[in-house]
Amino acid sequence: MPSYAEIMKLTGYRSKAAVHYAVNKLVENKFLKKDSTGRLTSDNLGKNLNEVKVLGLVEAGFPSPAEEELSDTMSLDEYLIENKEATYILRVKGDSMIEAGILEGDTIIVRKCEDASNGDIVVALVDEEEATLKRLRRRGDSIALEAANPAYETRIFGPDRVRVQGRLVGLLRRY
Repeated sequence: MPSYAEIMKLTGYRSKAAVHYAVNKLVENKFLKKDSTGRLTSDNLGKNLNEVKVLGLVEAGFPSPAEEELSDTMSLDEYLIENKEATYILRVKGDSMIEAGILEGDTIIVRKCEDASNGDIVVALVDEEEATLKRLRRRGDSIALEAANPAYETRIFGPDRVRVQGRLVGLLRRY
């Protein structure tokens, strides 16, 4: 395992105290372990990982033709997923969800489902051909797909035109 000085250099932390705090939080949340002498161990690294399918892109903008295409798999800790078979990953294209903290290029973790609660962020299939990432709102018999960017209008559909494909349960971002 790397030393605190090595972690500082690799992560850009400016003090060993900051590294110490971060490492203790990882230990506290059981992402890392320490042995009886207090040294970090690697005996829990690489365990509890599940391969999850990356199915391609989802528009966070104007809906685009839905195409499910297995492009890759990604290893995720079981902490991030409850059911490997009911989870998939998409990469985000577009800026309609920026005020919800979802940016173009982000990777989202989606749990397959056919229904969602008001306010949930979902992958929705419109007219069986266009997929989009939006916040779901039910308004009487209608379904509203709301963007989280004022540049985009809320789109309202009849219930037979929108099919929920999954609910957002996680987000990964590279800097």
